[in-house]
Amino acid sequence: MPEATPRAPRRDDTAADAASLERMGRMEPQPIPAPSIQPFLEPDLPPPPADPGE
Repeated sequence: MPEATPRAPRRDDTAADAASLERMGRMEPQPIPAPSIQPFLEPDLPPPPADPGE
């Protein structure tokens, strides 16, 4: 399979990707979300309501 031809970033106002818009100065750099410290904890849910019949 042939190698992909590298292309220059778009320079027009219709650029749809954030990287091109950042390079053109039309958009502020997007924040990178912080990774979760402990992703496998159980959810902290409130206790279930007490049944009046018990």
